[in-house]
Amino acid sequence: MTPQAERFGKVVAGADEDINLAEAALLVAAGEYPDLDVEDYLARLDSLAQQLKQRLRADISAADKIILLNRYLFEELGFRGNSGNYYDPRNSFLNDVLDRKLGIPLTLAIVYIEIGRRIGLPMQGVSFPGHFLVKCTLRDGAVVLDPYAKGASLSFDDLNARVRKLDPGAAPSRSVVAGMLAPASNRDMLVRLLRNLKSIYTQQKEWLKALAVADRIICVTPDLAEEYRDRGMFYLNLECFRAALFDLQAYLKMRPGAQDADRIHRRMVELQSVAARLN
Repeated sequence: MTPQAERFGKVVAGADEDINLAEAALLVAAGEYPDLDVEDYLARLDSLAQQLKQRLRADISAADKIILLNRYLFEELGFRGNSGNYYDPRNSFLNDVLDRKLGIPLTLAIVYIEIGRRIGLPMQGVSFPGHFLVKCTLRDGAVVLDPYAKGASLSFDDLNARVRKLDPGAAPSRSVVAGMLAPASNRDMLVRLLRNLKSIYTQQKEWLKALAVADRIICVTPDLAEEYRDRGMFYLNLECFRAALFDLQAYLKMRPGAQDADRIHRRMVELQSVAARLN
């Protein structure tokens, strides 16, 4: 295990509310950049927040803080969504997002949340259908914001339209949309970040990188059966047959009634035969 992976395990080992989201996201990036100075980037987030904080009046409202945060991040600093190369893995590395000021909804949301919290805004991530959003509680209720759209505030009609764009036959009520705005935990956000990378590496057939990402997903949430299956297949592609067999066995033990159980069982029989020849 690399020092970065070991540190990542320690960061995500405790209660969800104790996880340092920015540190964990940077340690994900350290899988790609082994010499990454995590403390330097954490200090950069602190510095960005401090620069903004110095401009805020003592009596400023939360709503006005959001307006100034949007102006600072998206107009002055120039953070924006990378719609031209959405699947570039750098969009999922927090250090690259801070350096390049380009990201996907999730990583822009992490920057937004981290700086927002540092200036006193109670921000939470939201795994909304379509793409990741941010919710902030104000005195008169919660506001839903889209960092990928420069922090735009979204009304019920906006959210409803987004759902219907994904499912033209849907007509979600206010209560249904409200249910879609449940806060995402730190673990939820980290798993989503890692799954983005896993998907990219799988498409690129970068099996070693995909394997390292799968290791970290399981570290964050060891009860996700499908991740053992996927990691088993990465091991198989790397011709690590015994490790593949172990993970596929773990998958079927956790999900004996899985739809792909028969296919996985057949693959296990093949692996057992290969492993026996290697003894």
